[in-house]
Amino acid sequence: MDAIIAGLKNRAQRKLLDKKDRPSQAEAEDAVRTLLKWIGEDVDREGLLDTPKRVAKAYGELFSGYDQDPSNELGRTFEEVGGYDDMVLVKDISFHSHCEHHMVPIIGKAHVAYLPDGKVLGLSKIARVVDIYAHRLQTQENMTADIAFAIDEALHPRGVAVMIGAEHMCMAMRGIKKQGSSTVTTCFTGQFRNDPAEQVNFMTMLRLQGN
Repeated sequence: MDAIIAGLKNRAQRKLLDKKDRPSQAEAEDAVRTLLKWIGEDVDREGLLDTPKRVAKAYGELFSGYDQDPSNELGRTFEEVGGYDDMVLVKDISFHSHCEHHMVPIIGKAHVAYLPDGKVLGLSKIARVVDIYAHRLQTQENMTADIAFAIDEALHPRGVAVMIGAEHMCMAMRGIKKQGSSTVTTCFTGQFRNDPAEQVNFMTMLRLQGN
């Protein structure tokens, strides 16, 4: 189990550039102009004059996760749980991310569960962590592990389960061009990994329809 968590930790702690080491806004806009010229566009035509500025602003929003620390979101926990120690599941968390290989969208839903060990998280915090990792360049496998590790590290629960199902536009828009195909990834720690009955319970809960 320790080896599994260590592996997740190594994947989750990828080096991020400090703000002081990043290019300026002007340099980012120049890079957009270069790409526009590379595809054959006239960057001086009316419709594209403000495009570099718009793209840089959009990237600031789409990749805002680089400026956010998931541990800050998960820092506050609640210990008054009334003895509750069964599964906590937040499912159908919609997200959009971007593939780190082609920088095109990944669109899907995440389902996150944990088994409390004396304390719980605010439910919105789980969705927030998904959102933070989604707003970075990702592979779906890494994102699944990132979320599991962040919750395991902050809460020290008896187990964490994460399932993500998503469509990758790098498959739909380019290359093989297969629209509608989806990819499913899972990450289990603790009792979810070691006890098949807990995995079955997780899968069963996912199939239940809310009111």
